[in-house]
Amino acid sequence: MNKRPLGLFFALLAVIIWSGNFVIASGIVDSIPPITLATLRWITAAVVFLPFSIKSMLRERKALREHWFSLLVAAITGVTMFNTLVYVSAQTTDTVNMALFASTTPVFVVILARIFLGETITLFRSIGLLIAISGMLTIATRGHLDVLLNLTFRIGDIWMLLAGFLWAVYSILVKKKPKTISQYSYLGTVFLVGAIPLIPAAIIEQPFYPAWSLTPAIIGATLYIGIGASLVAFFLWNYAVMYIGPGTSSLFQYFLPVFSGIGSYFLLGQPVTVAHGVGFVLIFMGVVMATRPR
Repeated sequence: MNKRPLGLFFALLAVIIWSGNFVIASGIVDSIPPITLATLRWITAAVVFLPFSIKSMLRERKALREHWFSLLVAAITGVTMFNTLVYVSAQTTDTVNMALFASTTPVFVVILARIFLGETITLFRSIGLLIAISGMLTIATRGHLDVLLNLTFRIGDIWMLLAGFLWAVYSILVKKKPKTISQYSYLGTVFLVGAIPLIPAAIIEQPFYPAWSLTPAIIGATLYIGIGASLVAFFLWNYAVMYIGPGTSSLFQYFLPVFSGIGSYFLLGQPVTVAHGVGFVLIFMGVVMATRPR
Protein backbone atom coordinates (compact mmCIF):
# COMPACT_ATOMS: atom_id res chain seq x y z
CA MET A 1 0.00 0.00 0.00
CA ASN A 2 1.29 3.43 -0.97
CA LYS A 3 1.25 5.44 2.26
CA ARG A 4 2.58 8.65 0.69
CA PRO A 5 -0.86 10.27 0.02
CA LEU A 6 -1.93 9.42 3.57
CA GLY A 7 1.30 10.92 4.94
CA LEU A 8 0.78 14.14 2.98
CA PHE A 9 -2.80 14.37 4.24
CA PHE A 10 -1.76 13.76 7.86
CA ALA A 11 0.95 16.44 7.67
CA LEU A 12 -1.52 18.97 6.24
CA LEU A 13 -4.18 18.12 8.83
CA ALA A 14 -1.68 18.46 11.69
CA VAL A 15 -0.64 21.89 10.43
CA ILE A 16 -4.29 23.00 10.19
CA ILE A 17 -4.80 22.00 13.84
CA TRP A 18 -1.56 23.72 14.90
CA SER A 19 -2.63 26.92 13.18
CA GLY A 20 -5.48 27.09 15.68
CA ASN A 21 -2.87 26.89 18.42
CA PHE A 22 -1.24 30.08 17.12
CA VAL A 23 -4.59 31.87 16.90
CA ILE A 24 -5.48 30.90 20.46
CA ALA A 25 -2.02 31.74 21.79
CA SER A 26 -2.18 35.21 20.25
CA GLY A 27 -5.60 35.71 21.82
CA ILE A 28 -4.58 34.82 25.39
CA VAL A 29 -0.86 35.64 25.33
CA ASP A 30 -1.37 38.51 27.78
CA SER A 31 -3.68 36.55 30.10
CA ILE A 32 -1.40 33.74 31.25
CA PRO A 33 2.40 33.29 31.64
CA PRO A 34 4.00 31.35 28.74
CA ILE A 35 5.49 28.43 30.68
CA THR A 36 2.26 28.07 32.63
CA LEU A 37 0.33 27.84 29.36
CA ALA A 38 2.74 25.17 28.10
CA THR A 39 2.40 23.29 31.40
CA LEU A 40 -1.41 23.27 31.27
CA ARG A 41 -1.23 22.17 27.66
CA TRP A 42 0.99 19.15 28.20
CA ILE A 43 -0.51 18.05 31.51
CA THR A 44 -3.87 18.00 29.75
CA ALA A 45 -2.44 15.98 26.86
CA ALA A 46 -0.67 13.52 29.17
CA VAL A 47 -3.66 12.99 31.47
CA VAL A 48 -6.18 12.57 28.64
CA PHE A 49 -3.92 10.16 26.74
CA LEU A 50 -2.70 8.09 29.70
CA PRO A 51 -5.78 5.79 29.89
CA PHE A 52 -5.25 4.91 26.21
CA SER A 53 -1.46 4.47 26.36
CA ILE A 54 -0.80 2.94 29.79
CA LYS A 55 -1.37 -0.68 28.67
CA SER A 56 1.05 -0.29 25.75
CA MET A 57 3.60 1.46 27.97
CA LEU A 58 3.49 -1.37 30.53
CA ARG A 59 3.62 -4.05 27.86
CA GLU A 60 6.61 -2.40 26.14
CA ARG A 61 8.39 -1.20 29.28
CA LYS A 62 11.50 -3.24 28.47
CA ALA A 63 11.88 -1.51 25.08
CA LEU A 64 11.17 1.86 26.70
CA ARG A 65 13.98 1.27 29.21
CA GLU A 66 16.37 0.22 26.44
CA HIS A 67 15.74 3.41 24.47
CA TRP A 68 15.32 5.77 27.43
CA PHE A 69 17.84 8.33 26.19
CA SER A 70 16.26 8.93 22.76
CA LEU A 71 12.83 9.11 24.43
CA LEU A 72 14.14 11.65 26.94
CA VAL A 73 15.62 13.82 24.19
CA ALA A 74 12.37 13.60 22.19
CA ALA A 75 10.38 14.63 25.27
CA ILE A 76 12.65 17.58 26.08
CA THR A 77 12.86 18.87 22.50
CA GLY A 78 9.31 18.21 21.26
CA VAL A 79 7.32 18.80 24.46
CA THR A 80 9.23 20.60 27.21
CA MET A 81 11.14 23.12 25.11
CA PHE A 82 9.64 23.67 21.65
CA ASN A 83 6.20 25.12 22.37
CA THR A 84 7.41 26.79 25.56
CA LEU A 85 9.99 28.72 23.54
CA VAL A 86 7.32 29.63 20.96
CA TYR A 87 5.08 31.06 23.69
CA VAL A 88 8.00 32.94 25.26
CA SER A 89 9.00 34.28 21.85
CA ALA A 90 5.44 35.53 21.26
CA GLN A 91 5.80 37.73 24.35
CA THR A 92 9.24 39.08 23.50
CA THR A 93 9.15 39.74 19.75
CA ASP A 94 6.66 40.62 17.02
CA THR A 95 4.84 38.57 14.40
CA VAL A 96 7.17 39.41 11.50
CA ASN A 97 10.26 38.33 13.41
CA MET A 98 8.53 35.15 14.57
CA ALA A 99 7.57 34.28 11.01
CA LEU A 100 11.08 35.04 9.77
CA PHE A 101 12.74 32.70 12.24
CA ALA A 102 9.94 30.11 12.11
CA SER A 103 10.67 29.80 8.39
CA THR A 104 14.04 28.27 9.28
CA THR A 105 12.41 25.24 10.94
CA PRO A 106 11.83 23.19 7.75
CA VAL A 107 15.33 24.17 6.62
CA PHE A 108 16.76 22.69 9.82
CA VAL A 109 14.68 19.54 9.32
CA VAL A 110 15.79 19.11 5.70
CA ILE A 111 19.46 19.55 6.66
CA LEU A 112 19.30 17.16 9.62
CA ALA A 113 17.34 14.62 7.54
CA ARG A 114 20.12 14.75 4.96
CA ILE A 115 22.81 14.24 7.63
CA PHE A 116 21.17 11.57 9.78
CA LEU A 117 18.69 9.88 7.43
CA GLY A 118 20.31 10.33 4.04
CA GLU A 119 17.31 12.16 2.55
CA THR A 120 18.25 13.76 -0.76
CA ILE A 121 18.11 17.55 -1.07
CA THR A 122 17.07 17.90 -4.71
CA LEU A 123 17.16 21.07 -6.78
CA PHE A 124 13.35 21.15 -6.81
CA ARG A 125 13.27 20.83 -3.02
CA SER A 126 15.73 23.71 -2.60
CA ILE A 127 13.80 25.95 -5.00
CA GLY A 128 10.49 24.96 -3.39
CA LEU A 129 11.86 25.88 0.04
CA LEU A 130 12.86 29.34 -1.17
CA ILE A 131 9.47 29.93 -2.81
CA ALA A 132 7.59 28.77 0.31
CA ILE A 133 9.75 31.00 2.53
CA SER A 134 9.03 33.97 0.28
CA GLY A 135 5.30 33.24 0.56
CA MET A 136 5.48 33.05 4.34
CA LEU A 137 7.36 36.36 4.53
CA THR A 138 4.87 37.96 2.11
CA ILE A 139 2.08 37.18 4.55
CA ALA A 140 4.08 38.27 7.61
CA THR A 141 5.11 41.60 6.10
CA ARG A 142 1.75 42.25 4.40
CA GLY A 143 3.72 42.51 1.14
CA HIS A 144 5.81 45.51 2.22
CA LEU A 145 9.55 44.99 1.67
CA ASP A 146 10.43 47.91 3.94
CA VAL A 147 9.14 45.90 6.91
CA LEU A 148 11.96 43.42 6.38
CA LEU A 149 14.51 46.17 5.79
CA ASN A 150 13.58 47.83 9.08
CA LEU A 151 13.52 44.73 11.25
CA THR A 152 14.63 45.15 14.84
CA PHE A 153 15.97 41.96 16.32
CA ARG A 154 15.01 41.00 19.88
CA ILE A 155 15.75 38.25 22.39
CA GLY A 156 12.56 36.48 21.32
CA ASP A 157 14.09 35.90 17.89
CA ILE A 158 16.77 33.70 19.46
CA TRP A 159 14.10 31.68 21.28
CA MET A 160 12.19 31.18 18.00
CA LEU A 161 15.35 30.11 16.17
CA LEU A 162 16.20 27.65 18.94
CA ALA A 163 12.62 26.34 18.93
CA GLY A 164 12.90 25.61 15.20
CA PHE A 165 16.11 23.66 15.67
CA LEU A 166 14.66 21.65 18.56
CA TRP A 167 11.61 20.75 16.48
CA ALA A 168 13.93 19.51 13.74
CA VAL A 169 15.70 17.27 16.28
CA TYR A 170 12.35 15.91 17.48
CA SER A 171 11.23 15.15 13.90
CA ILE A 172 14.42 13.19 13.21
CA LEU A 173 13.97 11.19 16.42
CA VAL A 174 10.38 10.34 15.43
CA LYS A 175 11.61 8.91 12.14
CA LYS A 176 14.21 6.83 14.00
CA LYS A 177 11.66 5.51 16.51
CA PRO A 178 12.44 1.87 17.36
CA LYS A 179 10.01 -0.58 15.79
CA THR A 180 9.62 -2.31 19.15
CA ILE A 181 7.85 0.80 20.52
CA SER A 182 4.32 1.59 19.34
CA GLN A 183 3.05 5.10 18.69
CA TYR A 184 0.87 4.83 21.80
CA SER A 185 3.82 4.00 24.05
CA TYR A 186 6.07 6.50 22.33
CA LEU A 187 3.73 9.48 22.62
CA GLY A 188 2.46 8.47 26.05
CA THR A 189 6.03 8.41 27.37
CA VAL A 190 7.09 11.58 25.57
CA PHE A 191 4.04 13.53 26.80
CA LEU A 192 4.48 12.38 30.41
CA VAL A 193 8.25 12.84 30.61
CA GLY A 194 8.11 16.16 28.76
CA ALA A 195 5.41 17.61 31.00
CA ILE A 196 7.16 16.89 34.31
CA PRO A 197 9.96 19.55 34.05
CA LEU A 198 7.39 22.19 33.10
CA ILE A 199 5.63 21.99 36.47
CA PRO A 200 8.46 23.43 38.64
CA ALA A 201 9.31 25.90 35.84
CA ALA A 202 5.72 27.20 35.88
CA ILE A 203 5.85 27.61 39.66
CA ILE A 204 9.11 29.56 39.44
CA GLU A 205 7.79 31.97 36.78
CA GLN A 206 4.68 33.05 38.73
CA PRO A 207 6.30 35.99 40.65
CA PHE A 208 7.58 37.46 37.38
CA TYR A 209 4.13 37.84 35.77
CA PRO A 210 0.85 39.50 36.77
CA ALA A 211 -1.65 37.39 38.67
CA TRP A 212 -3.95 35.34 36.45
CA SER A 213 -7.06 33.23 36.94
CA LEU A 214 -8.43 30.12 35.29
CA THR A 215 -11.14 31.79 33.22
CA PRO A 216 -13.50 29.92 30.83
CA ALA A 217 -11.44 31.30 27.92
CA ILE A 218 -8.21 29.85 29.30
CA ILE A 219 -9.92 26.53 30.11
CA GLY A 220 -11.27 26.32 26.55
CA ALA A 221 -7.88 27.25 25.10
CA THR A 222 -6.15 24.65 27.27
CA LEU A 223 -8.53 21.91 26.13
CA TYR A 224 -7.97 22.80 22.48
CA ILE A 225 -4.18 23.01 22.60
CA GLY A 226 -3.93 20.07 25.01
CA ILE A 227 -6.16 17.64 23.13
CA GLY A 228 -6.20 19.03 19.58
CA ALA A 229 -2.84 20.74 19.03
CA SER A 230 -0.95 18.27 21.22
CA LEU A 231 -2.57 14.84 21.31
CA VAL A 232 -4.32 14.66 17.92
CA ALA A 233 -1.83 16.77 15.94
CA PHE A 234 1.23 14.94 17.31
CA PHE A 235 -0.31 11.60 16.39
CA LEU A 236 -0.93 12.85 12.85
CA TRP A 237 2.54 14.40 12.61
CA ASN A 238 4.35 11.30 13.85
CA TYR A 239 2.56 9.12 11.31
CA ALA A 240 3.28 11.67 8.57
CA VAL A 241 6.98 11.60 9.45
CA MET A 242 6.98 7.80 9.37
CA TYR A 243 5.19 7.68 6.00
CA ILE A 244 6.88 10.48 4.03
CA GLY A 245 9.92 11.43 6.12
CA PRO A 246 10.67 14.49 8.27
CA GLY A 247 11.99 16.59 5.38
CA THR A 248 8.81 16.36 3.32
CA SER A 249 6.52 16.66 6.36
CA SER A 250 8.27 19.80 7.61
CA LEU A 251 7.52 21.67 4.39
CA PHE A 252 3.83 21.71 5.27
CA GLN A 253 4.66 23.96 8.22
CA TYR A 254 4.84 26.83 5.73
CA PHE A 255 1.04 26.61 5.58
CA LEU A 256 0.83 27.68 9.23
CA PRO A 257 0.52 31.43 8.49
CA VAL A 258 -2.09 30.69 5.81
CA PHE A 259 -4.43 28.75 8.08
CA SER A 260 -3.61 30.98 11.06
CA GLY A 261 -4.61 33.98 8.96
CA ILE A 262 -7.91 32.34 8.03
CA GLY A 263 -8.58 31.45 11.67
CA SER A 264 -7.68 34.96 12.84
CA TYR A 265 -10.10 36.42 10.29
CA PHE A 266 -13.07 34.39 11.54
CA LEU A 267 -12.24 34.28 15.26
CA LEU A 268 -10.35 37.50 15.97
CA GLY A 269 -11.67 39.75 13.20
CA GLN A 270 -8.21 40.36 11.74
CA PRO A 271 -8.26 41.38 8.05
CA VAL A 272 -7.27 39.16 5.13
CA THR A 273 -5.33 41.14 2.51
CA VAL A 274 -4.05 40.64 -1.01
CA ALA A 275 -0.70 39.76 0.55
CA HIS A 276 -2.34 36.73 2.17
CA GLY A 277 -3.55 35.56 -1.23
CA VAL A 278 -0.17 36.07 -2.88
CA GLY A 279 1.57 34.38 0.04
CA PHE A 280 -0.77 31.38 -0.15
CA VAL A 281 -0.09 30.92 -3.87
CA LEU A 282 3.68 31.10 -3.30
CA ILE A 283 3.54 28.67 -0.38
CA PHE A 284 1.35 26.24 -2.31
CA MET A 285 3.69 26.37 -5.32
CA GLY A 286 6.75 25.95 -3.12
CA VAL A 287 5.41 22.99 -1.16
CA VAL A 288 4.17 21.22 -4.30
CA MET A 289 7.54 21.68 -5.95
CA ALA A 290 9.52 20.63 -2.87
CA THR A 291 7.44 17.52 -2.15
CA ARG A 292 7.19 16.15 -5.69
CA PRO A 293 8.40 12.56 -5.96
CA ARG A 294 11.91 12.08 -7.25
